[in-house]
Amino acid sequence: MPDIQKFASADLRRRSFLRGGALLAVAASPLAALAAVDTGEGVSFADGPRPLVEYPGKRPLIRVHTRPPHLETPFAVFNDGPITANDAFFVRYHLANIPLAVDLTTFRLSVKGKVATPLMLSLAELKAIAEPVEVVAVNQCSGNSRGFASPRVFGAQLANGAMGNAHWTGVPLRTVLEKAGVSASAVQVTFDGLDSPVLPATPDFRKALSIEHAMNGEPMLAWAMNGEPLPMLNGYPLKLIVPGYFGTYWVKHLSEIEVLEHAFEGHDAAFMTTAYRVPDNDCQCVAPGTVAAKTRPISTLPVRSFITSVLDGGVLPAGSTVELKGIAFDAGAGIKTVEVSVDGGRQWRNATLGKDLGRFSFREWRMPISFAQRGKAVLMVRAVNQKGEGQPATADWNPAGYRRHVIESTTVNIA
Repeated sequence: MPDIQKFASADLRRRSFLRGGALLAVAASPLAALAAVDTGEGVSFADGPRPLVEYPGKRPLIRVHTRPPHLETPFAVFNDGPITANDAFFVRYHLANIPLAVDLTTFRLSVKGKVATPLMLSLAELKAIAEPVEVVAVNQCSGNSRGFASPRVFGAQLANGAMGNAHWTGVPLRTVLEKAGVSASAVQVTFDGLDSPVLPATPDFRKALSIEHAMNGEPMLAWAMNGEPLPMLNGYPLKLIVPGYFGTYWVKHLSEIEVLEHAFEGHDAAFMTTAYRVPDNDCQCVAPGTVAAKTRPISTLPVRSFITSVLDGGVLPAGSTVELKGIAFDAGAGIKTVEVSVDGGRQWRNATLGKDLGRFSFREWRMPISFAQRGKAVLMVRAVNQKGEGQPATADWNPAGYRRHVIESTTVNIA
């Protein structure tokens, strides 16, 4: 029998979900909403309500869009630990024709272009190329936290849940390219997945890496996530992992790799040449409401940190000590320090860093705090990485709402 991964092969209800009709049609129906109360998590509501919905293979997540699926992780999940569970991991697609199942007896990864030996690899053949490697890395959407932009910007109004951290298992991209034999004239490598546009006028979603980046040993072709096959909605059976870079580079359902001796161009290069771009300056920002004179592709993750153990509007006890907890991460330099303020930024104390799972991973932090008096308190957290890079006190702004990494504030009630 063919080895076919479906959304939830062991669950009758979910199999019936696939047999009974389109995933998107069901998810768009009122029956998919599992929460009567909106789960906006503090963002503006230009896109309308954000209820919890359940897609096959996923616990209830926040619905951002339905076609294609765009699901955000409820922020409370990040307090469960530094690794984001597969069924809680956010989902982001650009194109509406997404695969609902992949037959491994026919699936092949094509490696072509300026190579000595073009390859057509089954997943089993790919796994046999070399011993598997593993990296723990954060995948974060470029527009994570866009809903907090002021003034408002166009695009999905996301809170802070379009990110996740996982163990990724696979083979280095470099190993595959070396097997194919990359031409000395190679300039870029492009990546394409099994999802496709509905209309011919819509460009395919492809991404490109410079040949230097593709060959530096960090990008990976992953078939497993947290020790299990990739979830269908996160790219089964194969996903490009680009540690330290925003999720726009992490191509799902990877099926084609092409080596080019020129810069990626043409109709399908639209996502590289016109989208996912930031102002070409040090802060990658402009004055609110203005446009950049020059832009460049978005690339690496900035330093970020969050409090996870209490949400905005939460309650903490007066007169007793509680443990504040959170996460921090960056593009791979590694987190050096995390500082916490419980008085709106007037005084800062060092938090204790948790176990180091790798330089591309979430890093947990903890700090005991106590309050003598009742009332409101503003908690803040900021991180600095090993390069000395930190977080701005006020949010940078750009027209796409990308790359937010301001020092976050959480207002709580002491009772």
